[in-house]
Amino acid sequence: MPLSFDLPLEKCQHYMGRNPRPADFDAYWDRALQEMHSLDPQVEMRPTAFKAPGAECFNMYFTGVGGARVHAKLLRPKTSSGSQPALLLFHGYSGNSGDWNDKLGWVAAGFTVAALDCRGQGGLSEDSGSVKGMTFKGHFLRGLGDHPDRLLYRSMYLDTAQLARIVMGLPGVDAGRVAAMGGSQGGGLTLACASLEPRIKRAVPIYPFLCDYKRTWEMDQAKGAYEELSYYFRNFDPQHEHEDELFTKLGYVDVQFLCPRIKAEILMATSLMDTICPPSTQFAAYNKITSKKRMELYPDFGHESLPGMGDKAFAFLTAM
Repeated sequence: MPLSFDLPLEKCQHYMGRNPRPADFDAYWDRALQEMHSLDPQVEMRPTAFKAPGAECFNMYFTGVGGARVHAKLLRPKTSSGSQPALLLFHGYSGNSGDWNDKLGWVAAGFTVAALDCRGQGGLSEDSGSVKGMTFKGHFLRGLGDHPDRLLYRSMYLDTAQLARIVMGLPGVDAGRVAAMGGSQGGGLTLACASLEPRIKRAVPIYPFLCDYKRTWEMDQAKGAYEELSYYFRNFDPQHEHEDELFTKLGYVDVQFLCPRIKAEILMATSLMDTICPPSTQFAAYNKITSKKRMELYPDFGHESLPGMGDKAFAFLTAM
């Protein structure tokens, strides 16, 4: 891990983040959860044209905060004895819930699987929010020019927790054996889900995005997934007169500050050459988790497929 890129590993292991935490952070999320809990999700299951031996497949829709209809792919075993585990899957930035077939291994292992489409990205979920300010080139700044309750990731994080509640209430699902997993944006959403729904039993965040925004900016890594930071400063704050205010407001949707709420057992993967989601930003979140946890390190890898990690995740979750 070159010293010119990020902190040495021994410093990462004690690093607690740079982004400011809003003073009312806990009250903000307690109020957000109250809003979510008050909703009637109006869950709808629509059978799909995709057919697979041993699996039932549905397009599931529910109403999230702000009235958006949110979509997830739902797959479950056709036959099962007793209650079964469930897995929530979260995709990368700008993507979608993916193909049906790549989830069938989990169904064969006895899992109900729900794969979320994030609002306004590549899937079927609605983005119902209109906000003041910039909406160009990304989502984590959407709503920054408005009230903090209008931040788009507030709604997305609540969608993950609402999906978890819905799946936990499905017939045949053991609410005590529900897990979450995802990479990059999906890794950040996995941490958010486990934070906001404390009944999540196990979680596998892989090189999570959405952690320690200010650290990324100070490292001159506001490119790729984080490039909207550069657009914001160039267009709305060219002399950085409101820099502290910007990062404090982003603190409401900085996953590192949600992590102390996690009760799930965590298996996290971090690549030490990751220039998209720098390792130190991931450690800022990991180091705040107080539940049982372990990290799998990939010293020579970046933001890419990690050999063996899929097998480790499968073994970890099927032992739940």
